[in-house]
Amino acid sequence: MDKLMYLKPNVVFEPLVDRWYAWSHLISPATAAMNIVNRHLKIMSSYVSAPAIHASSVKNPKMRGGPFIDLNGERVDEVKQLINDTMQSRSHMIELAKSITDLEKILKEKGTGYSLEALYPDVPENLKGLVELVYDLNNNPTYRFYESLLYRSEFYNKSSQSIVFWLTANDERPFVLSTPRLDNENVCHVPLAFDNGIIDDLARMKKTKGNAAEMMRRLNLDDKQQQLFSTFFTEEEPVRYQKYTGDKIRMRYFGHACILIETATVSILVDPLISYYGFMSDIDKFSDVDLPDEIDYVLITHNHQDHILLETLLPLRHKIKNIVVPDGGNRSIQDPRLKIMFEAIGFKSVLEISEFEQIIGKDCTITGVPFLGEHCDLDIMSKMCYHIHFGKFSVLFVADSCISEPMFYHRIHEFTGDIDVICFGMECEGAALSWLYGPLLTYTLARDKDHSRRLAGSNFAKGKGFVDVFHPKEIYVYAMGMEPWVEFISSIKYTEESGPIVESNKMLSYCREKNVIAERLFGEKELLYTK
Repeated sequence: MDKLMYLKPNVVFEPLVDRWYAWSHLISPATAAMNIVNRHLKIMSSYVSAPAIHASSVKNPKMRGGPFIDLNGERVDEVKQLINDTMQSRSHMIELAKSITDLEKILKEKGTGYSLEALYPDVPENLKGLVELVYDLNNNPTYRFYESLLYRSEFYNKSSQSIVFWLTANDERPFVLSTPRLDNENVCHVPLAFDNGIIDDLARMKKTKGNAAEMMRRLNLDDKQQQLFSTFFTEEEPVRYQKYTGDKIRMRYFGHACILIETATVSILVDPLISYYGFMSDIDKFSDVDLPDEIDYVLITHNHQDHILLETLLPLRHKIKNIVVPDGGNRSIQDPRLKIMFEAIGFKSVLEISEFEQIIGKDCTITGVPFLGEHCDLDIMSKMCYHIHFGKFSVLFVADSCISEPMFYHRIHEFTGDIDVICFGMECEGAALSWLYGPLLTYTLARDKDHSRRLAGSNFAKGKGFVDVFHPKEIYVYAMGMEPWVEFISSIKYTEESGPIVESNKMLSYCREKNVIAERLFGEKELLYTK
């Protein structure tokens, strides 16, 4: 192995925190603490108590994506050990979660409209100096974190981070968000902080030869791990990306909400979630070999697992010149600041963009546009749509926006004018609030209220405003979670009777009546436009 080799294109870099699939809420310290206590430990304790129930629930399509461990009712002792390890190594995080709950109780009981200054001595000891106590204008007491200090405290511990390396042979994967990643003979689990430059050097080896033996030494692999890891390398020349040099604007759909826009001088990648190359697939698709060697801008629309996928982003980090994120001014527990999170895991140029703020790039202008809905009515500011201009041509990416107020379209239109191409999500059923944000709640929300507040995109009645107001030439429905390489985090499987399919079919029919080109994207799609 002590020679120059390539890393195989279908090697997966699966990031973990405490052996759980890593996503942004497991990076930010406050949300991580609440997820450890109110998601991970609860799921594992439930499994240990009733493994057979978990095994049967995983097989029930109606339970797909639920809080059930997918280990076939087995490996109970290992899950018990993971509980013990978590309780010991993350005891300070467990205490942090308790303190957050206690602080909210204190504010509810004692924040009665008088000055909050007298309550600072009551703030739990481990939160002192990390929070500011505030009222809103209706005298409702709350608090905000100094997140930059949280990341510099004992509550951000990179030793909990690791990467599992393995070879994938297809796009099918079980749902990962409710099952811890236990050891497996086919995977190589390496303690590795996400900001470690080894990740970049190893990812480069998918296109540039490197010393395989030296890389394994740097990863500190034992003999057994080296034996497995050595199978991840190849001498076979990789597929080379052909840089786009045409005189048009090329848009390529990679699945879900991921679209690559290229001209001869600039490349922009929206919400990266990329499939792998190196095996046969029944679906035509672009994969990571179809990405440029340099990406000028990565645009992040919002802080959900299917729009910030660390498994895709970390191996791409060495290619990304700038990553653009919404400016989240809230600093509340449900709205951690994305800029700080990305910088903590090793991204160098993280640009925050506010509503109607512009980034002037080569050949294009990127403008932040307000993003309404899809966040269960929570006060979350870290969400942004993107309006991209190439001369007179413009495209709008609205992700999972759910526009309940029709006047919103007209207000935005006053700024943007008509738009040539619009991409928007119509996953209009969505999970209930508790599916994503439940671990952050310190009270029990009634089931009917929980299910009335959805992580949902537009239905036809709400989405047709994009056609009526912006007069697009083309409409594309995306972000539906339909591709098989998305199901492992979305858990979505549709039939022709599913609400999002029915509603998006209505949209396609409506567009045809209006002589607007329309399509529900799936798999891959390439589009060319004149500047």
